Amino acid sequence: MKAGYADPAPTEGRGLLLRTMLPGDVAEVMAIEQASFEAGWPATAFERELSQNQMARYIVAEQVALDSSRQLAGFAGLWLMLDEAHVVTVAVLPQLRGRGIGRLLVHGLIELARDSAMSVATLECRVSNAVARRLYAGYGFYEVGLRKRYYSDNQEDAVIMTTEELASPAYERRLVRLASHLQARIPGVRLMAER
Repeated sequence: MKAGYADPAPTEGRGLLLRTMLPGDVAEVMAIEQASFEAGWPATAFERELSQNQMARYIVAEQVALDSSRQLAGFAGLWLMLDEAHVVTVAVLPQLRGRGIGRLLVHGLIELARDSAMSVATLECRVSNAVARRLYAGYGFYEVGLRKRYYSDNQEDAVIMTTEELASPAYERRLVRLASHLQARIPGVRLMAER
């Protein structure tokens, strides 16, 4: 599955490729994980997710330079559970945040969920993570509950968020609008999954 593609932007000399996470990506994913989360997953968890969890789908945003060198900028994952896509992680290298890469990853997850005929998407987010909550709200996630002391590192609560029906006309209009915004922010990006 190729969730999207960005040709190198001539003005910046590089581009972004959104693709399926591969076992060979785990070392770079771990560097992003450790830079992003105090109590992150170990490498073995990602290896298990990729090799043993049939519900799991992970994508990476890979920077491609003009000299064809590549570096992961971020990653994201979800589980396909019955008719619900459950977002389990989204992370971007700290020095690359604020450039639309997180939006690109969330967009890729939503497209993946829609391509897999999921009805809705859900997630948990730290109460204190206002940036992530705004990003998810932009993609139509709304707050439906609270999980008390959800995070083991500091006992912080998690906000439970979900979307409306992903196949609804209103959500489809939202996704088209968001794709247009992403294309303006990241020149050359192609967001729709290749079929």
